[in-house]
Amino acid sequence: MAHGRLRSQGLPWLRLVCGALILFLFAVLLLLARELWLAALPAWREGVAALLLGQVWDPAAGRFGALPLVMGTVLTSGLALVLAFPVALGTAVFVSEYAPEPIRGGLSAGLDAMAAVPALVFGLWGLLVLLPWAQLRLSALPVSDGGGALALLDPSGVGFTLLGTGVVLALMTIPTTASLAHHALAAVPRAGREAGLALGCTRWEVLRYVVLAQARTGLWAAIVLGLGRALGESLVVAMTLGGTLAPALERLPSGATLTSVVLRESGIAGHELHLASLAALILLIVALSLALAIGGRLGVQKVVGRLEP
Repeated sequence: MAHGRLRSQGLPWLRLVCGALILFLFAVLLLLARELWLAALPAWREGVAALLLGQVWDPAAGRFGALPLVMGTVLTSGLALVLAFPVALGTAVFVSEYAPEPIRGGLSAGLDAMAAVPALVFGLWGLLVLLPWAQLRLSALPVSDGGGALALLDPSGVGFTLLGTGVVLALMTIPTTASLAHHALAAVPRAGREAGLALGCTRWEVLRYVVLAQARTGLWAAIVLGLGRALGESLVVAMTLGGTLAPALERLPSGATLTSVVLRESGIAGHELHLASLAALILLIVALSLALAIGGRLGVQKVVGRLEP
């Protein structure tokens, strides 16, 4: 009883400490957003439309149009999400539901270990293996002739492609997404599975109506964190994308993203407007992250909702 009283007396202090930490985190984020906004004011004064809708990013000429960078970011991150999540979800389902018990723990530990592989490894693999292979094997496919057709390869023959970057980002995010999705599925109580089987449900019906339905929040978190890794990745994009700043939607092959431009130019920005434009790009990354996270959550709820009876 005394131990219980001590625990009950200490609980308000614990809530107070946790609440203070949460408020501190939000305060830091707000201060960071405020500093970025103030740093980007010269770019906003030049015109929000010129920054968001401009199709030329040329610091030497004083032109800072971010539309090609936004499109490159959305295309590579969206492609990575589309390719990575089905594979990651299938891997998580196999490990948590269908893998033999003796090897289940080893597979789970392997997913966690693969999620910790540095991005540099994936970037080098994409640069030295995937892009040369794609240039060799897919060279017969049509490329853009300037007429608006979407292409798979860079007409210059270098091999830098948005498609290749999206594939590399997908492979990089699969272990992270699969590991988080596996832990979300494993957290569903065994009692629900056993109750479903006792009522005569098949294993697929238990997975569909019990496990996936209860793990929807964890699956959303897996998507958001995996997408966040793809969206915020700069090193892999800089290594595999090439950095050609073509007008937005003119052709699919090479291009640049918000993160790759910030990485490449943050140390060489020579005047105030250039620095302000880079700060504005960082704010755009934050806005895209929030928008894609909300969209990912709504998408997961819609897909999992269809699985419910």
